[in-house]
Amino acid sequence: MNLPTTSLSIPDGLELITLGAGCFWCTEAVFQRLKGVEKVVSGYSGGFVEDPSYREICNGTTGHAEVIEVYFDPKVISLEEILEVFWVTHDPTTLNRQGADVGPQYRSAIFYNTTSQREIAEKLKGELNDSKVFDRPIVTEITAFTNFYPAENYHQDYYNLNGSQPYCQIVVKPKVDKLKKFFSDRLK
Repeated sequence: MNLPTTSLSIPDGLELITLGAGCFWCTEAVFQRLKGVEKVVSGYSGGFVEDPSYREICNGTTGHAEVIEVYFDPKVISLEEILEVFWVTHDPTTLNRQGADVGPQYRSAIFYNTTSQREIAEKLKGELNDSKVFDRPIVTEITAFTNFYPAENYHQDYYNLNGSQPYCQIVVKPKVDKLKKFFSDRLK
């Protein structure tokens, strides 16, 4: 099956990596707070439906994952550091779920843009599995980037605009707190 493709526009001096780690509200909130991250966009990636809606994503039949595009300055934060935060702030050992969010749209995924990004992601995943940091093997998908569709506007900057809502307090805030606890030296 041929997946729809979208083009990338990466500003000079920045790198882009697309990450899926469950609900994109959580992932966006974490990565927005890192020094060297210039922009984070919530959206959908890796599926076979062109320009899907959130409603379509929620039924789990589009093949897409909820993801974020992370535009970062590699002179300030390396891809290795980005991926370290990625693996620490979600559970990469659960297939198609993060906590109570269940379905293939919540899978752990890295959509790489270059051979170097793939090699770094695979090396780090292998090292984490070999060192048994997690009780179970990491199931994070490492796949070449093919497409990205921005989520609807109300999903962008969600936690910053809606942080007092119950889901944000119960699910997103603990991930942000974990970031602050383990990576305080990397915060903006």
